[in-house]
Amino acid sequence: MAERSGSSGKCLAKRRGTSRSRKYCTDGSERSPTTSKPAMDHVEHIHTNERVPGHNNYYEKNGMRTYGDGEDHDHEPPMTFKRIMSLIAMAFLWTGSQIPVYLFGGVPPYIYGDIGGTDRWIWFVLANLLSLAAVCPFVGSISDIVGRRWVAMIGACFLILGMIICSTAQTMNIFIAGMVFSGIGAGINELTALAVTSELAPTSQRGKYVAVLIFTIIPFCPSVLWGQLIASHSSWRWIGLWCGLWAFIGLVLTFIFYHPPPRVNSQGMSRKEILAEIDYIGGLLSVSGMLLFMMGMQWGGYQYPWSSAHVLAPLLLGIILIIAFVIWEGFGAKHPMFPKRLRQEPRILGLTLVITFISGANFFSILMFWPTQAFNVYGHDPVGVGIRGIPVGFSILAGACIVLWLLSLLRGHNKELLIVSSILMTAGCGSLAIGRVDNLYQLWGLLVLAGLGIGGIVVPASIISTIICPDDLIATVAALTLAIRVIGGSIGYCVYYNVFISKFVPAATYYIGGVMETKLNITNVEVIGEAIVITGASLLPLLEELPGIKGVPGAYEAVVFAGQLAYAEAYKYVYYVSIAFGGVSILAACFLGDISKYMDDHVAVVMH
Repeated sequence: MAERSGSSGKCLAKRRGTSRSRKYCTDGSERSPTTSKPAMDHVEHIHTNERVPGHNNYYEKNGMRTYGDGEDHDHEPPMTFKRIMSLIAMAFLWTGSQIPVYLFGGVPPYIYGDIGGTDRWIWFVLANLLSLAAVCPFVGSISDIVGRRWVAMIGACFLILGMIICSTAQTMNIFIAGMVFSGIGAGINELTALAVTSELAPTSQRGKYVAVLIFTIIPFCPSVLWGQLIASHSSWRWIGLWCGLWAFIGLVLTFIFYHPPPRVNSQGMSRKEILAEIDYIGGLLSVSGMLLFMMGMQWGGYQYPWSSAHVLAPLLLGIILIIAFVIWEGFGAKHPMFPKRLRQEPRILGLTLVITFISGANFFSILMFWPTQAFNVYGHDPVGVGIRGIPVGFSILAGACIVLWLLSLLRGHNKELLIVSSILMTAGCGSLAIGRVDNLYQLWGLLVLAGLGIGGIVVPASIISTIICPDDLIATVAALTLAIRVIGGSIGYCVYYNVFISKFVPAATYYIGGVMETKLNITNVEVIGEAIVITGASLLPLLEELPGIKGVPGAYEAVVFAGQLAYAEAYKYVYYVSIAFGGVSILAACFLGDISKYMDDHVAVVMH
């Protein structure tokens, strides 16, 4: 390799055994080789700023695209059996990462009715999502260095272990621990599946490839229905077996078929040198900081007062650790988890992350609140509850697939696509506030509208981010978007839940207390309070055992209906708040830049 300089700037020459070559110089010009040299001795000149520090085996054109490693990155490889089976393995891993929280999240009353934990059951959902967000950035950075194969298989093993713990749990605390392991595995497998699919596809076709990937979850779109049917007709524990088997299939397919080439950014390095490039301190600070911060956010106002040490200690310590992480990444880390090379398009990346954050918050408003609203307001029949969840699952999937496909078909126009998706999300989520006990029929279309908008952001935002980042950092930026989405969801859920509780308690006191006192002549404050607690926990059969209700015709039905009215009154404020989040997303989308110039046929990783 030779380097020279002249008045027009520096050029890097790399000898290539090809019949054609070009010369790229720092003055921005592109020169053709002279015809007097033999074809076999042509020289390709590369910008010095396209060299990757510490790596002479490849270079990055325009600081983004991998070249010079002996592979043809400008043409899509044939869809061989090995390549298609690798993509199918990723589909199993991706679906396996999603279904535990969707299936278990559809049947909480069955779970805490069996093993207890009515005061903490929400943590089995939060534990899954928070552990996912906490490990994602660190694991994404690692997989960009050491490779995806073993990382993916370790993720599948975490999922299987988590499902074994959940299915055999006898207490809620053990069940929550199982969901922590499941969340770690889900985070690893979701980001790995997205990263592998993205880097195997031509850049302009990433949207289509990922659309097909996520479309494979379609059998589980009625997840609430499947969960309700399984739990009501046998035992909720069978859900864990099903999820574990799905993850096991993904593990086996990955082990047999997914054998990618060595990572160009670690090729030729010893194991010690590779391990030295991992940012262990950054990983510790980010994982511990995010976990503590989000735990404090979720405890506040739910299980403990905001002023209590139980909330303030993790919240403040988490903020301190996150600040320390930012300082370490900027000034202390030799090999930071988020290198400056990620900021090829800082405005697009920054605004896309803002939109991802907001979509996470609104995603949680639907994911966490609608299944409970479908149960608490509109009836408790398992099939009915499951059917009410169908529009959400299918519309989110449809929104994601449509926007991803259009992203490839239009070769860009990400700004317009995210503006439309943000408007649909905001309008759909906000309009759900009209929900009453007697107008479920008006909500079906609004649920579809909200789902289309949310789906059009949740996954497409991750793919947009991978298109504007260097090839060797695809998992890093995908992990960043996943973490931002869950952090947004965590903060959004904290806001939503506190708003919900602040409205539900007075509404329940008014409606349930009013019915029990005026209609049933029950004046005992303790009995009324117990009825409100039971209604709040959705353990309605216990109402029939309360004095004044037991054995009284129509009493149980009257109290249940009063509870439905109270719930309907409280849920609408959650959707009002979602409008504020959505407005920020629309505003951010309006200032996005266009990614059309990056929508070429470059393939990041060539696998034959």
